[in-house]
Amino acid sequence: MIEQTLILIKPDGVQRALIGKILSRFEDAGLKIIGMKMQWVDEEFAEKHYKDIKERYDEKIFNNLSEYIREGPVLAIVLEGVSAIPIVRKMVGSTYPSEAQPGTIRGDYSHISKEHANKHNKKVGNLIHASADEKDAKHEINLWFTKEELHTYTRTDEFHLV
Repeated sequence: MIEQTLILIKPDGVQRALIGKILSRFEDAGLKIIGMKMQWVDEEFAEKHYKDIKERYDEKIFNNLSEYIREGPVLAIVLEGVSAIPIVRKMVGSTYPSEAQPGTIRGDYSHISKEHANKHNKKVGNLIHASADEKDAKHEINLWFTKEELHTYTRTDEFHLV
C-alpha cells in the first residue's frame, strides 16, 4: 500500500549538516520526496505539533521538546512509498539515541544517552522525527504542508515495479 509520512530533520540535524546523508537514505530505500521545506518553528506551532505530548505527559517533557524544536531551523519532508510509515520508523531507530541500533539514522548519527544528558543538564537531541502511524502521518502532514506544497511525479525506478 502506498503511504505518505512526515519526517522532520530537527535543528541538531540541520546544524550538523546531516540533511544530505539522511535524505539519501530514504531515497536509496525507494521512498519519494513529495514535499520539502525549511522553517523556524515558533512556540505556537511547536504546541500544535506536540499537542499529543502535552496531553499525555508532564509539562517538563513538553517544554523540553518545544524548546528543542525551536533551537534552529527544521527541515520538514513528506515521503511517499510502499509501506512508507513502518519503513521510515525502522530506518529512523529508537527515540533514545543510546538505544538505537547501528545502521539506523539515530544509531549512526545521534550518540548522546539519557544518562549523559541528565548528568550534564542537556537535552537529548535525536535528530529526526517520524510519524508514528497513519493517523499521525495524516495529521502532521496537514499541519506542516498545504495540498499545493505536495507534488505528484513518477520516479524512474517506479516504472520497473511489478
